[in-house]
Amino acid sequence: MQISFIGGGNMATALVSGLLRKPKPGLVIRVAEPNEEVRQRLRAGFGVETHPTAAEVVVGADVIVLAVKPQVMGSVLREIHSRVIPTQLILSVAAGTTIARIAAGLNSDQAIIRCMPNTPALIGAGITGLCASAHCRPHHREQAERILAATGQTVWVTDESLMDVVTAISGSGPAYFFLLAEALAEAGAALGLPGDVARQLASQTCAGAGAMLAGAAESPAELRRRVTSPGGTTHAAIEAFEQGGLRELVLQAARAADLRGKELAAQ
Repeated sequence: MQISFIGGGNMATALVSGLLRKPKPGLVIRVAEPNEEVRQRLRAGFGVETHPTAAEVVVGADVIVLAVKPQVMGSVLREIHSRVIPTQLILSVAAGTTIARIAAGLNSDQAIIRCMPNTPALIGAGITGLCASAHCRPHHREQAERILAATGQTVWVTDESLMDVVTAISGSGPAYFFLLAEALAEAGAALGLPGDVARQLASQTCAGAGAMLAGAAESPAELRRRVTSPGGTTHAAIEAFEQGGLRELVLQAARAADLRGKELAAQ
């Protein structure tokens, strides 16, 4: 499979790194990136072929990965329009860029899959939501899964409008998790712990709990129940969270992110 990346930023680097961690026979990776320093880093780090322009890498590719910022998507689509054919899979990791917008810039019957990875993909622990256009065939879906599995898990969404919800939950979710760790560390310091000790306790507790959740067959609610003894210290803290409206606050935050995603897509 020949994969051409347009854009050499963090997400493209994560995908390239994951793909080359266990390279498959016949895998060819090319990257288009205007920044010479980034091209040198990719060549030195992964030995991949790099080019300064997108038009140089799309011909002959099985999959074209659009890993560019939404604000430059229009110019990229104009650059590659005459070189892309409908049977090539366009895999977009550009936030807020709809399938319809990409199709309008390329071919109306283009095979397009829109996806939303998250930052843990950088360490191979991410999860990606995917949504396919009507022109995608089973082998296009398989190609997308093979590429994105290199950075973690994948889930399919049939209604593209829900991709903004995917962004609100998993795309933005790591920031919520980091905010919780930050708040826990601040609480520890406020209650008397040295700042560095509070940060270490909070960070490792969140990391360990996340690892337990990822490897468990039980639901988050069940895991929480198991560590919450009635009348104990954890129970008192959970009660404070519930009385403070934590669940409603999280819902409000997710709604805000979902709405902002829709606003960005409409611009």
